[in-house]
Parts: sequence; C-alpha cells; structure tokens
Amino acid sequence: MVAITFHVDAVLFDMDGTLVDSTAGVIGAWETFSETYSGLDIQKILSTAHGVRTVDNLKKYCGLTSEAELEKEAVRFEEAIVTSSTANGRKGITLLPGVRSIIDELAPGKNNPKPCWAIVTSATRAYASAALEIGGIPIPDAFVTAEDVTQGKPYPDPYLLGAQKCGVSPEKCLVVEDAPSGVASGLAAGCAVIGLITSHTKEQMEAKRPTYLVENLSSVSMKMGVNGGIDVVINID
Repeated sequence: MVAITFHVDAVLFDMDGTLVDSTAGVIGAWETFSETYSGLDIQKILSTAHGVRTVDNLKKYCGLTSEAELEKEAVRFEEAIVTSSTANGRKGITLLPGVRSIIDELAPGKNNPKPCWAIVTSATRAYASAALEIGGIPIPDAFVTAEDVTQGKPYPDPYLLGAQKCGVSPEKCLVVEDAPSGVASGLAAGCAVIGLITSHTKEQMEAKRPTYLVENLSSVSMKMGVNGGIDVVINID
C-alpha cells in the first residue's frame, strides 16, 4: 500500500454516493415516477442518471420541458427519495464508509480561518438538507445545490462556485466524487479529483481519469492544517 500525502486549501464533496448512500430511495422514486411516466427503463436510467441534476434527468427521461413543471416534479421526485428510502424494508439513507471520521474532523466548530470544505451536489437544497440531516452531517458554510447553477455537472460551474464560496482557487481544491459526470465537472473546473467506486464500476470511473481512484473514503484521511486548509492522506493499494 502506498500513502500519498498532500495539502489543499479546500475539499469539495459531492453528496449522494460520496457522503451518503441514497440508492434505495432513488430506486423507489423512479418506481413511483414510472406510475406517471410510462415506459421508463429504470435500470437504464440508474446506470446513467447518477450525479446529474434531477431537472436534467426529468427533461431527458420524462420529456418535461416546462420550467414550472420541471421544478414541481423535481421537488416531488426528491421528496419520494426520502419517503421511499425506508419503504418495503429498504435500508434508508445511510453514511458511506470513512465519512464519519472525516466530517467530524472538518465540521463547523473547529477553528477554521475560512470555509475549507464544501458540499457540491446536483440535488435540490430541500432534499440535500434532508439527506444530510438523516446522515448526521452538518450543512457547511459553503453549500452548492442544483438551484445555484444554470449548468450542472458535467459542466465545471458547480465546482467553480464551490471553490468561490470557500474563497480559494479551484486549482488548490480537491473534489471527491463517485459519478463520472462529477469527475468530469471537477477536472473541468481545474481541481484534483478523488474518484470513489461506490456507485459506478471501476472501469466507468477510470474512463474519466480522476487524479486518484479508491474504493471509498475509508482509504482517505483528512486533518485540519495548522495554518488553515486540509492535509490529505490517500492510501492506494
């Protein structure tokens, strides 16, 4: 095992598939929507939709074009993720491996000179806030959700905004992502990217060429730097 050590000014985390596992709820939400929109190939959707804003997925798979209808249905979809995540014995929204120790280190209350971590998610603010509360993750000062950008992942806009909210250069940020679209977004923004193999195959993630690739965050440790920023250690087999 090789330990790679470096320092960054800020870490920008994706949420679903990176910090929390909401797979059970997402499957339930698409099953719910298949009752309204016939012909949905849920397995195909699940293989490509992760990491993309709900409004963009609804445009693509449900044929919605009205902005008002998209916003309304996006809210309904993400509410369904929460409510269906525990239906029929499903496991609910849970923390992924390695997340607890990292968040406990970086969470508000530490002596941070400025925001040094952000959550940059394709989810709406309402759903993201609910999912983070369920997972016991505090909302950071720098928080980017679907409503904050016109162009979501794989465009660089979300991570550029995340870096801006932390008051640092994107080139001095580390992105943590589990989806190919998110890896593309982080790299396009000029950030280094840790790719996680939690929701896609190793081959799918390798195709986007993240800076580092690990199974999950149990292979990563983070500590607040003495003079700000974050010291990162990645253990690679």
